[in-house]
Amino acid sequence: MQIGVYSIGDRTPDPVTGRMPTENERIHHMARIAEHAEAAGFDVFAVGEHHHPPYAVSAPAVLLGYLAARTSRLLLSTATALVTTNDPVRVAEDYATVQHLCEGRLDLMLGRGIFGPVYPWFGRNADDSHRLAAENYRLLRRLWDEDTVDWSGEFRTPLQGFTAVPRPFAAEPPFVWHAAVSSQETVELAAAHGDGFFANHIMWPWQHTARLVRTFRERYAAHGHGTAEQAVVGLGGHVFVRPRSQDAVREFRPYFDNAPLYGHGPSLEEHMNTTPMTVGSPQQIIDGVLGYREYVGDCHRLLFLIDHAGLPVSTVLEQLDILGSEVLPVLRREHAGGPPPA
Repeated sequence: MQIGVYSIGDRTPDPVTGRMPTENERIHHMARIAEHAEAAGFDVFAVGEHHHPPYAVSAPAVLLGYLAARTSRLLLSTATALVTTNDPVRVAEDYATVQHLCEGRLDLMLGRGIFGPVYPWFGRNADDSHRLAAENYRLLRRLWDEDTVDWSGEFRTPLQGFTAVPRPFAAEPPFVWHAAVSSQETVELAAAHGDGFFANHIMWPWQHTARLVRTFRERYAAHGHGTAEQAVVGLGGHVFVRPRSQDAVREFRPYFDNAPLYGHGPSLEEHMNTTPMTVGSPQQIIDGVLGYREYVGDCHRLLFLIDHAGLPVSTVLEQLDILGSEVLPVLRREHAGGPPPA
């Protein structure tokens, strides 16, 4: 099982100091986090794509290309790239280029996006999101799988005799994950193609995630890609760790209360009681994460969001060190059997 971290690149003011990092600082901090994650023993670093404030990264392929030269072992990924508003030709060529730069250490997580105004900024209509996702992904697969493509569709000008360059590294396209918070259509798209499904379950009760993953496993098997247990499943989560649980809760509370994703709502304690978020000691993190298996089964990937809501980069690096030394070895040992190969 792969264990990694991901960043959505938000520029949230630190609620303790009141300072907001500049775009330059935030982007460089994310690069430091990725390099530190590799040194701490993590397997994956993934970065999101957003085109509006308060986010800093709108071109994840560029950042991942930079990280390809700054890392040697870390698997690089998006979290997520927008399959609806990005041109599939651009996606195919950009990420094949990154794949060559990192010698194949790349996969691609795709999503429709949850911010409706992005669609018209790129000449699209949010009402078409499901059809856009399906059509764009079908074209992307062909651009990677076929040397010469003739294609016509609903949303893009036709292609005739087109070859995307560069071709995928070692003739092996990046592995693709489809990410969703609640979309059944995304579940079906992932299952139909035999790809990975990533459930970002940081904001929802575990029962919701369990239903999504169960549906994906059933549809994966129904499409003939293997057994339900072989379905490639990934989970997102949010953790904050300190040697003592009371210190973790005290330190993290102001950041939770002001977080763009879930602040200004239920209390931290209510959120931890109803969602998979875990804030506490290393043993509490271990117990919480191992509990995922009870409702989704064995997974192929776990990614943790640990730099959200204005946390200082120094705090994030401390989190990586504690998790890398005290949590990762236990999780790897407990998941040593893992899911059956896909």
